[in-house]
Amino acid sequence: MLAALLLLSGCGRESLQSQESYVFGTRVEVLVWGAPADKGREATAAVLREFDRLHRAYHAWQPSELTALNDAIAAGRPHEVSAELAALIVEARALAAQGDYLFDPGIGALVKLWGFHDETFKPQLPDAEKLAALRQAKPSIAALKVDGRTVTSTSRSVALDFGGYLKGVALDRAAAIMKAHGITNALINIGGNVLALGAKGGTPWRVGIQHPRKSEPLATLELRDGEAIGTSGDYQRYFEMDGRRYSHLIDPRTAEPATGTRALTVLISPGDKAGLWSDVASKPLFVAGDGWKPLAAKLGIAQVLRVDAAGRVEVTEPLRVRLQFVAEEEKK
Repeated sequence: MLAALLLLSGCGRESLQSQESYVFGTRVEVLVWGAPADKGREATAAVLREFDRLHRAYHAWQPSELTALNDAIAAGRPHEVSAELAALIVEARALAAQGDYLFDPGIGALVKLWGFHDETFKPQLPDAEKLAALRQAKPSIAALKVDGRTVTSTSRSVALDFGGYLKGVALDRAAAIMKAHGITNALINIGGNVLALGAKGGTPWRVGIQHPRKSEPLATLELRDGEAIGTSGDYQRYFEMDGRRYSHLIDPRTAEPATGTRALTVLISPGDKAGLWSDVASKPLFVAGDGWKPLAAKLGIAQVLRVDAAGRVEVTEPLRVRLQFVAEEEKK
């Protein structure tokens, strides 16, 4: 998880407004700098309302528009969805293809089988027969067809889970809402996916990249206007059994949690989809393990930090020059 490290020295706290919430199953923080109090509160409230709407509409296991679609897919029925959900499916399907389907929102049944459709994770392996059946079925969002607002699937094993996608969508929505309210300096943090607008009193927003095995940052960096950063790690949603860690980041090729990476961070340049890419791009690169570099090149992601299964740190040069490592021994 990325933690916002607020460097307030020499700046009055009254210029900073902060609001926290719990959405998408994680902590959300919205910071606004230098705006009138009422204007900042209004913009932040609008952002949090949109987050809550997205969370409720597309929840993967509590009753929602998404679960209604998943029920229809399982029953082999066509299903009419909202125009928004139809557009999200089309976009997520294209993103999955770009990432060689290592990021695949169609594997919700696997995520559920491994026990991650819950707020608590029991140290329990999935039923072997059910796991083998899903492995053979190879569920994928590629099986979905969207015709207008009607969604059909060639496979009943597909179940959508937007957990690795929706936070990025929400970040871009938040940036648009802030700008529409005249807010030019803000930091939006959704459980470690962070997007920066402007700066904080003339000083860039500074964030920390969480160490995957310590309760401290591995490194820090300054975010420029419009940049977004996101991390996928095996240290938040996971359980341990017989000395092995099982995280929620499932490899669609094996139908099991990916094991080659502890954490992978991407820094995304400013753009309309910066938030989206900060959420989506880290997933296939995490799952790719040692094969992350050619996939990053294919995706056009130049700024990457990876901590492999042995704790070794790899950093691309464009990101290395931006980082300040907390521990000297991490500079590898």
